[in-house]
Amino acid sequence: LESVAKSFIFLPMAISAVGASVIWRFVYAWQPAGRPQIGVLNAIVVAFGGEPIGWYLKPPLNNFALMAIMIWLQTGFCMVILSAALKSVPDELLEAARIDGANEVQLFFRVTVPYIRGVIVTVATTVLIAVLKVFDIVYVMTRGNYDTEVIANRMYLEMYRFVNFGRGSALAIILFLAVVPAMLVNVRNLRRQRGER
Repeated sequence: LESVAKSFIFLPMAISAVGASVIWRFVYAWQPAGRPQIGVLNAIVVAFGGEPIGWYLKPPLNNFALMAIMIWLQTGFCMVILSAALKSVPDELLEAARIDGANEVQLFFRVTVPYIRGVIVTVATTVLIAVLKVFDIVYVMTRGNYDTEVIANRMYLEMYRFVNFGRGSALAIILFLAVVPAMLVNVRNLRRQRGER
């Protein structure tokens, strides 16, 4: 059932971040105690006798709630790339390590991980760039309120709500400078992989 499991894990990749945020707003929806809970999580909490929780209203819980959305969206991408990389590890290499006496843990950390290190770096830097420039999830869920402000959201507010183009542009440059090191790591990693081939 690997393909079925992978399909369900990959499914959120087909949804935009805005669509995912709207879905998760319904999951996290909160009503005061005593009122019917339309949010899935609060319905479960209340069913077990607890008090409803404002998942995206209370810091620092709200930051973890927003992180869960980003993880939900990015897991499918990471799974597909890393799964393909794991399947590309030659069986001969693994068999040679087993003959040399490596157990499964040593096989994973001393053979498999070094073999797919380039792919791990690429996936990590790609997700890091996505996290650094996240805007839509924060904007849809909280508008940056309740201590959930991120650089991209602040840039948007400065440019379009406060009409402060200088400050908005400065924030855009800061965001660009934050993303550049991850891009450079990615480029260096790709060049190294080409050189190894």
